[in-house]
Amino acid sequence: MSRVLTSVAWPYANGPRHIGHVAAFVPADVFSRYMRMAGNDVLMVSGTDEHGTPILVAADAEGVSARELADRNNRVIVEDLVAMGLSYDLFTRTTSRNHYAVVQEMFRTVRDNGYMIEQTTSGAISPSTGRTLPDRYIEGTCPICGAPGARGDQCDTCGNQLDPTDLIDPVSRINGETPLFVETTHYFLDLPALADELGRWLDEREATGLWRPNVIRFSQNFLKEIKPRAMTRDIDWGIPVPGWEDQPAKRLYVWFDAVIGYLSASIEWARRLGDAERWRDWWNDPEALSYYFMGKDNIVFHSQIWPAELIGHNGKGERGGEPGRFGELNLPTEVVSSEFLTMEGKKFSSSKGVVIYVRDVLERYQPDALRYYISAAGPETHDADFTWADFVSRTNNELVAGWGNLVNRTAAMIAKNFGEIPAAGELEDVDRDLLGQIEAGFESVGSLIRVHRQRAAIAEAMRLVSEANAYVSRTEPFRMKGEDQRERLATVLHVLAQAVTDLNTILAPFLPFSANEVEKALGGRRQIAPMPELREVEDLDGGPSYPIITGEYSDAPAWAHRAVEVGAPVSKPTGIFTKLDPKIIDEELDRLGVER
Repeated sequence: MSRVLTSVAWPYANGPRHIGHVAAFVPADVFSRYMRMAGNDVLMVSGTDEHGTPILVAADAEGVSARELADRNNRVIVEDLVAMGLSYDLFTRTTSRNHYAVVQEMFRTVRDNGYMIEQTTSGAISPSTGRTLPDRYIEGTCPICGAPGARGDQCDTCGNQLDPTDLIDPVSRINGETPLFVETTHYFLDLPALADELGRWLDEREATGLWRPNVIRFSQNFLKEIKPRAMTRDIDWGIPVPGWEDQPAKRLYVWFDAVIGYLSASIEWARRLGDAERWRDWWNDPEALSYYFMGKDNIVFHSQIWPAELIGHNGKGERGGEPGRFGELNLPTEVVSSEFLTMEGKKFSSSKGVVIYVRDVLERYQPDALRYYISAAGPETHDADFTWADFVSRTNNELVAGWGNLVNRTAAMIAKNFGEIPAAGELEDVDRDLLGQIEAGFESVGSLIRVHRQRAAIAEAMRLVSEANAYVSRTEPFRMKGEDQRERLATVLHVLAQAVTDLNTILAPFLPFSANEVEKALGGRRQIAPMPELREVEDLDGGPSYPIITGEYSDAPAWAHRAVEVGAPVSKPTGIFTKLDPKIIDEELDRLGVER
């Protein structure tokens, strides 16, 4: 058994999340559910990221306070992620007092070890509001490759790290005005002093051969021009800077505090469990594994900035130092970055209406239909395009006609002929072949999930579904009507019940909602895919109450063959998956305003 930390990117709370965001969340959940079933001790954490200028901009636009906006969007996001069946042990928020305390302690340790340095620099200010413009809210032409639309922190075209002052013809993304650049003092994370150790760590990661090539290459290229990076901002919405309490208009950079959320959420989880030091099993044990799931635009923060902060905290950079009260913290085992999901050939953009929010999808379609689509066609190693035509096709032709059809006709034939799962007689080669293939699927599918090849994993699972459907065609149990065929009919239906049961276990990490329904359809009495719950809690340190996602997931079956229960009652089934009317394609495109 291994201890496995699943760290899932923190959704930003400036608005509801769209399906492009959950393209990274679903793989994290599939991985976590599988790893639990495979016997590992999994801790899956995340929360809403609620600080920074974008929250203030959105709040100003609505005429509400930043806290009011964050509270509202936090609840919407929590409700949506529960509705998606994402099995967080704790999904919290960055405005909790626990998070504030953990972030400030991390900052003090990194600073006291010598890796936070004060520097005077040019800060971008909005002329109309006097408010600091974050790097990502400034765009211009890249001075290195000449691409338009480069951001103030990096150019997505050439991948180079930038500062806003590097950009040619910089403008604010908020209102198009040219920013003012003024002198200001900030704390900078001294990345050059951490670069050697960071490089050694990345080389070790590359040697494992496990990281996706785009992630490791991007991360190593970043080291070539590494320079200190500001970790504080001129803003009044965020976590106060230790030692600068007399400067309330300076706060810690939202990205400094957000990545520390993986640690603070683990600590909060342990505190809520009543075992305040339990988090150390995942963070201080060098044998524990940690996987970080996000989109490719966040690679730099998870493969560079966060590991550098951890190295600085651990006192492992060129200036040495000692770990703080959190002890020596583990660096990521793997950064699992997805590519971008586009929609109908266009980049997701709430402002341009090229968007469909998670809530809207779940109001009209089954959550497992969306989970299946993301698993089978999501942006795993290449950008992927979500189209309504493909969504309908995959739902109808794969999920409904493949898996749903197998489940329904198996349950229907058993209900009609026996009313319960029959005992098997002597197996024939065709029976043993199917059962052997499916039992081997636990290793073939599981080995793919373990290395984050989930598209291949679900394709292999669906191949086995096709083999089971082919078995029905070969054996033709629906033609076995004579009394002399009764024993063979019982054997075939027993084999089908066993095949469906094992396939359901294999598909459970991908399709948790339907997994529980399939289990019931074949007379099972357990929840094989435990579900998350939304729980209202008090802040542990006296702040306002808020909703969290948590759950008890230990009841999931083992990732292994599980013998069906002979005699378990089986009734005439109802459809588990909903077939979609092709007319919805035009309806959804009309909602988007897509010309055809």
